Amino acid sequence: MSAQCEVTAKCAAGAPMSVFERWLTLWVALCIVAGVLLGQLFPAPFHALGRMEVARVNIPVGLLIWVMIIPMLMKIDFSALHQVKSHWKGIGVTLFVNWAVKPFSMALLAWIFIRHVFAPYLPAEQLDSYVAGLILLAAAPCTAMVFVWSRLSGGDPYFTLSQVALNDLIMIFAFAPIVGLLLGLSAIVVPWDTLFTSVVLYIVIPVILAQAWRTLLLKRGQAAFDATMAQIGHASILALLAMLVLLFAFQGEQIIAQPLIIALLAVPILIQVFFNSGLAYWLNRKVGEQHSVAGPSALIGASNFFELAVAAAIALFGFQSGAALATVVGVLIEVPVMLLVVKIVNRSKGWYEKGASPAHN
Repeated sequence: MSAQCEVTAKCAAGAPMSVFERWLTLWVALCIVAGVLLGQLFPAPFHALGRMEVARVNIPVGLLIWVMIIPMLMKIDFSALHQVKSHWKGIGVTLFVNWAVKPFSMALLAWIFIRHVFAPYLPAEQLDSYVAGLILLAAAPCTAMVFVWSRLSGGDPYFTLSQVALNDLIMIFAFAPIVGLLLGLSAIVVPWDTLFTSVVLYIVIPVILAQAWRTLLLKRGQAAFDATMAQIGHASILALLAMLVLLFAFQGEQIIAQPLIIALLAVPILIQVFFNSGLAYWLNRKVGEQHSVAGPSALIGASNFFELAVAAAIALFGFQSGAALATVVGVLIEVPVMLLVVKIVNRSKGWYEKGASPAHN
């Protein structure tokens, strides 16, 4: 492994959970309250922001999305991809869960709960939109927050770095086709031009900009890179919170009318998190991978790139859509649920290693 990649992996493994990250659920809850109140008290300014669009892309939201995503993508070292061979079984398990199981299991859960079990308690005109939002949430694996979960579970930093880099590369090509396929199977009209525009705007361009900025900073030395990342570290969370205020300002009337919507949308999300993390964890044990690989594999398999999901939902269906609200519910429960998965992974280490291959014990 190159020295640059080694430094990146060590930083990823050792970076503590920031105050913003640790209390993300609280900040999101406060944004819900603030957004609903501001939207009811001052509707005109928010509607004016909602009309600031070019080619169906909302300019304020687009800028906030870039501020959210680019600092996260700067942490990814694509040169780490050559490390894939060292843990190919864990990589294989994670790719299988991320791309062949998670989006499809979420589509199934959305069909069961949104279209059937909870349908009488949800607005009928938003059912398709809720399903679409849940599919968008599950169609892209998490990036930056995975480094935090990996560290807390004692994960192998090189495996985590390699897996995240590989997932980001796959996401450029696989996100739009998978979303389009599942929306089509769910009998939801697929606006392909808007979907591909979202991929270009919120995946391709940010990856290019982030990697170019990363390269320029590293040419000036690791200290320059670390100093810049420290300065922009909170920008992603602050941009996310600002966007949530906008979202809930538009969703306020619907939430006030039916406050149980958020709880109902959380049910399929919670089930898919525990199902996919458990599946990845069990499969890694079956193939004999180390616990330090199985932990981050399970966490990557369970968590979502919610920033991309929120952006795509807004671009495809609009601020006031059920899709946007469904993706935001994913943000609301991300931290406490993933911390619970980390706790389960850590407490089950003894059980896991009893069934691991002797070569890895």
